[in-house]
Amino acid sequence: MNKKELEFIIQQGEGQFVEFKESLDKSIIKEIVAFSNSQGGYIFIGIDDNGNIKSKNITNKQKSEIISFARNCDPQINITIKKYNEILMIDIKEGNNKPYSCSNGFYIRNGPTSQKLTRDEILDLIISEGKKTFGEGINYNFNYPNDFDINKFENYLKEIKANTNLEIKSLLLNIGVAKKMKNKIYFNNAGILFFAKQPSKFFINSKIVCVEYQNNIKVEILDRKIFDDGILENIKECINFVKKRIKVRFRIKSRSRRKEVLQYPLEAFREAIVNSIMHKDYFDKSSDNIIEVYKNKLRIYNPGGLVKWLKPYEFGEISKTRNPIIASLLSRTKYVEKLGTGIKRIKDALKEARLPEPTFDYHDFSFYTIFEDHKTDISNKHISSDKSSDKSSDKSSDKSSDKSSDKSSDKIYSLLKDYPSISAKEISEIINISTRAVEKNIHNLKKDEKIQRIGSKKNGKWIILK
Repeated sequence: MNKKELEFIIQQGEGQFVEFKESLDKSIIKEIVAFSNSQGGYIFIGIDDNGNIKSKNITNKQKSEIISFARNCDPQINITIKKYNEILMIDIKEGNNKPYSCSNGFYIRNGPTSQKLTRDEILDLIISEGKKTFGEGINYNFNYPNDFDINKFENYLKEIKANTNLEIKSLLLNIGVAKKMKNKIYFNNAGILFFAKQPSKFFINSKIVCVEYQNNIKVEILDRKIFDDGILENIKECINFVKKRIKVRFRIKSRSRRKEVLQYPLEAFREAIVNSIMHKDYFDKSSDNIIEVYKNKLRIYNPGGLVKWLKPYEFGEISKTRNPIIASLLSRTKYVEKLGTGIKRIKDALKEARLPEPTFDYHDFSFYTIFEDHKTDISNKHISSDKSSDKSSDKSSDKSSDKSSDKSSDKIYSLLKDYPSISAKEISEIINISTRAVEKNIHNLKKDEKIQRIGSKKNGKWIILK
């Protein structure tokens, strides 16, 4: 390591592969264990948490003590100690015999922190031993530099405000997206998702699909975009897509000043978009991230349920990262203020805007974040009338449209699914057919055993069966 590399590491701060220690103490052992149970990393002694160099005279006795700490782990951990001026660097490789433990227990690296494992997490680590996270897997199909997009990489360096004169290869190695083997550079999957010219050439599920609907159900599509420009650019494009398509009003503060007020706070949907990309299960090749903008609703989806080892009651309280390298790269940008605080920031932003709390709907293989506009008017927010229908049409034209009710039936079914308590009269006003036609379609849906009514006509609701 030379002076320029050290300056770059200090500038970037602690992360998935870097830990700073102002002085030597016994807590260092948990960091050694955590790196061994993860993808390896470096501990720098003589640098405080803020990146300030605190020169310490590290003696040979203390070096021996560090080696002894590592050897007393179970199983023992081999480390390499190097010195640069008064700074001591401990190089810990990823262990080949996981899980490792010390006298205080088992630890794993999660972003810039080392977290203690519970019993279930230890068992899970044992079961998954030998399996790598998606991001850390080396991809031998990626050809450097032919498949490498230098512009994306330089944009990332500008984003993280990295002032360095290091050569590109050294930078790639230092930020953890590549490894050097037999004098050749090999990219890991995380690096490809960020810096490949065409990520989908290597991962079919690298894309993000953004859709705008005319109303609040999936019927009339106004716009659809697919982004495949690398993780950082995808985030920017998705944020802009949402921002341009949600409603905007202006709050007049004075004659010369007015404030733009978005339908949903920028901080909230930006955080949700970043979370969906950062915590996506990239092993699942069946679907892409999907962002759906409705008239009074915003829904953000990613493959993958709750992050591994995270219990439902811990959601929003404890940070667990499915893709540590991706999270580490994003944590250096403005899009991630602090790992583990995203859910709280989303809730706080919506609360300040006087909007309903977000809905987080997660299952084994899917995760949805849903925002809703509390200023919703059921009579205006769903389905526009068909272009072929005339709002001023009389009952005879209603009867004519009843004959081709397949499309109306689909719309009614979607409305009942989204709003179980909606009335036939409200549906009639929304999709511009007669109440009698609505009731006839509902009767057919019940007959086909697609829906069922629970409770009274006045206070009951519809249940979707199919």
